[in-house]
Amino acid sequence: MINITTYNNPIILGYHPDPSIVRVGEDDYYIITSSFEYFPAVPIFHSNDLVNWKQIGHVLTRESQVNLANRESSRGIFASTIRYHDGVFYMITTDVMGIGNFYVTATKPEGPWSDPIKIPYGNIDPSLMFDDDGTVYVTAQNGEAENSHIIQYEIDITTGKALTEPVVVFQGDGGSWTEGPHLYKIRGMYFILTASGGTGIEHRSIIARSHHPYGPYELYENSILTHNQMPDHPIQNLGHADFVEDKVGNFWAVFLGVRPTDGKYSVLGRETFLAPVSWTEDGWPTIDNNDGTLELTMKTDRLPVGTEQKQISSFRDDFNSPNLEDSWTFLRTNIGNKYSLTEAKERLKLLGNSLTLSDVGPSVFINKSQQHVQMEISTSMEFIPDSNGEEAGLAARYNEEAHYVIGVRQIGGEKYVVAHTTIKGENKELGKVLLDSDFVQLAIRSDKEKYFFLYTNANMEWMSLGEAPASSVSPEINGGFTGVCLGLYATGNGKDSRTPAYFDWVNYEEIVDKD
Repeated sequence: MINITTYNNPIILGYHPDPSIVRVGEDDYYIITSSFEYFPAVPIFHSNDLVNWKQIGHVLTRESQVNLANRESSRGIFASTIRYHDGVFYMITTDVMGIGNFYVTATKPEGPWSDPIKIPYGNIDPSLMFDDDGTVYVTAQNGEAENSHIIQYEIDITTGKALTEPVVVFQGDGGSWTEGPHLYKIRGMYFILTASGGTGIEHRSIIARSHHPYGPYELYENSILTHNQMPDHPIQNLGHADFVEDKVGNFWAVFLGVRPTDGKYSVLGRETFLAPVSWTEDGWPTIDNNDGTLELTMKTDRLPVGTEQKQISSFRDDFNSPNLEDSWTFLRTNIGNKYSLTEAKERLKLLGNSLTLSDVGPSVFINKSQQHVQMEISTSMEFIPDSNGEEAGLAARYNEEAHYVIGVRQIGGEKYVVAHTTIKGENKELGKVLLDSDFVQLAIRSDKEKYFFLYTNANMEWMSLGEAPASSVSPEINGGFTGVCLGLYATGNGKDSRTPAYFDWVNYEEIVDKD
């Protein structure tokens, strides 16, 4: 009997682009994704069945590995590759405005990971391949735009020292930004898999093969993954793929895609998708070249019998642990003593610094990626500011020029609940109301068109302070490579705060339309 299993895409929701995957042993799979200006950097996920994924930490957790303190949005850590060889995990990546290309190692996927081992050549998107004879290849993007191409060279894996000079091995398919390369040896042939066409509607994955790791490479005549001729499909901008083989010999691809609202924009950014790889009679791998075989709901007979995908549509954190849960991140760097989970029992303390979310620097903002277009995030906060400008609350951030907040701020010696937007760098107050309590509940809701900002009054009823367009915090409007992140912030609006805010809990839920 054929086992047909249904699973939903994306397999990792919200801003998690440029996935790379590896299998270790029988059925332990690990995925990493890009993180750009957020820290800790390079989230790592684990699965036993390819469709249920749990974050187990981050790869780069120390400033000795990466310092993002003054990075602009969509800079920092670019696309990474994860590989495993002889009991060691390797993560290779680019610190695009810092030390460039490097890799780190660990014997356990949750770490600790080593300090960086720098490598000498390549622009972005380096990848590692361990060949059967012990040779270790670095395959990386070089050049820019239409002149983008793939170089390759060999390294000493213990030191990162180049053993050969870089050689151009692949020029792409004529499109711009041939990048995100991975080298594989499959069934006796070498394959180079790359992205092409940029990260927008022309994004695609292409592949070439050779009998020799340095080529010459024969380009497959078609893209193996793209929806660039399917403008009405609910999944767009497909590309930047990586392959993995399961224990019974099936190949799978993970890759990024976008779920645009009404075909126009997505506040979620680029997410991680999964699809089976098929092989042509003459030995080429294919995924979906404008065929529409990749869908939000997939059916396959390749997953193990009994596989069932669990739908995650909510989370709650009561801050009753001494450490932040793995999926929380900071903006650019660990904010140190500006936060605590131990000073106030089962509450998160945030103390604002002088920076706001409009500044390029380590603003006080603890966050997670938004996972659903229609959602609500809420929190309960105690805040007794004693200086004008002190502020704390909830934020929805795309970048320094595009973000929304609702919080409590002291103005003229009085305490107000305020909501304001920053759109294309311009700050606008949506509304404010005098607050006569030290405690308040705050919420941000969103639907396909708007974000809504709410607070509770003395009767614990939700009251609105305004709304703002969802499109204004999307990458399609602002550029960049991330998505909206939601979380808790604190600021002194130009000076360090003296008064902390205390958060009892934070709750997130998908909002499902009722039929």
